[in-house]
Amino acid sequence: MPSNPGELGGKVAIITGGATGLGAEISRQFVREGALVHIADIADEDGDLLVNELGFKATYHHLDVTDEADWRRAVATVQKRHSTIDILVNNAGIALVMKPLHERSLEEWQQLMSVNITGVFLGTRAVIPAMLRQGSGSIVNMSSAGGLGQWQIMESAYAASKAAVRVLTKTTGTQYAARGIRCNSVHPGPIDSAMTQAVLGINPDVLARRLGRVPMGRLGQPAEIVSAVVFLASDKASYVTGAELAVDGGAVAQ
Repeated sequence: MPSNPGELGGKVAIITGGATGLGAEISRQFVREGALVHIADIADEDGDLLVNELGFKATYHHLDVTDEADWRRAVATVQKRHSTIDILVNNAGIALVMKPLHERSLEEWQQLMSVNITGVFLGTRAVIPAMLRQGSGSIVNMSSAGGLGQWQIMESAYAASKAAVRVLTKTTGTQYAARGIRCNSVHPGPIDSAMTQAVLGINPDVLARRLGRVPMGRLGQPAEIVSAVVFLASDKASYVTGAELAVDGGAVAQ
């Protein structure tokens, strides 16, 4: 571990979907930056392996973000272990293979909304009382470029869920600002990840068409998204709340 305290030195963080993919990269970087990280996920085996990799600054919790009881247990456990909950990263999310809206089933729609927006609501609601008591806290919500624009090429249900995350972020950030709680959202464009491959497929023509809508002409790297999350979680963003940070290669600026 680095000898310097890092940008998040001593802060207590909960990261949902923190055991795999982008969430695991966020967990790793938070530990490097000095945070005490509580990895919350349903991928128990991956979570245990990541904790073994990261050492004493990381703890794993089984947490289904759509389950109120799971949230109560996780928050109570973190509060019992530490005096504060300084950061919540609502990273857990799912995507669906693209299809026309009229072919999307109600069950698929409800499953996606349950994870992508209800999970963010439940997590935010669960940590706010602790943050109010301590008079501070930072919530970072993972949204998407699909929550900001380029809707003609977006999967409708996914874009709708991520737009809802954007609005929930703004209401939370502004309504709790005077009480020391900040809430901001990160909006990645297409990144080099398993989720992107699952949604866009491995067809190079499909990927080329998607990148044709990205001025930088490439997939983003996970580290580029993680840097934005660290900034918004840290005290360097102390005057930032209710904001949306697009990390998308210029996609929604067109």
